[in-house]
Amino acid sequence: MQSSATLRNLRIAPRKVRLVADLIRGKSIREAEAILRFTTKKGTDSFSKLLKAAAAAAKLRFEVQENQMYIEKLTVDEGSKLKRRRARSRGQAFEIQKKTSHITLVLGSREELKEKKQESKAVQEAQEVQDEQEQTMKDESRKQIPRAMTRKEVPKKEQGMRRMFRRKSI
Repeated sequence: MQSSATLRNLRIAPRKVRLVADLIRGKSIREAEAILRFTTKKGTDSFSKLLKAAAAAAKLRFEVQENQMYIEKLTVDEGSKLKRRRARSRGQAFEIQKKTSHITLVLGSREELKEKKQESKAVQEAQEVQDEQEQTMKDESRKQIPRAMTRKEVPKKEQGMRRMFRRKSI
C-alpha cells in the first residue's frame, strides 16, 4: 500500500523546502505533524496540508489507520523559474530568478515494512550461504594449483626497472 500526493509550483526555493523535508522524512504521520507545528520555516504550512491530503487519500483508498502510516519517500524537486529584471546603475538590468518547488510525498504502511524486512532477511541469509559455498570452492581450487604455477617469482630489482621504463622498444 502506497499513497502519494504531489504539490507543484510552490513559490519557495527548493533549497529552503528541503530543510523542512529532511526533518520529517521517515517519520510517522503524527510525529511529522508535531514537528511541522513547532518548526518556524516558511514551507511548514505547505507540508502539513500535503501530509493531511495524503493521509486522507490513504484512508479512503486502503482503509488504513493513521498510526500505521509513515512517510516512505519525500522528494523536493526544482520547478520552473520566474525570471524578472531589476534596474541597476548606468542603465543595466540584472536578472532575478524566483524559484519554485515540486514536492512528492509517498506514505507507506508499517505492516508492509515489517514484511519487506523479513523477506530481505531471508534473501540475505540465502546470499550468505551461497557466498560461503563459493569461498570454499575457491579455497579448494587454490590448494590444488602449485605455487610455482600461480605466480612468477622475479627479483625486486628487475621489477623496479621494468616499471620505470615503460616506453615502446624499437
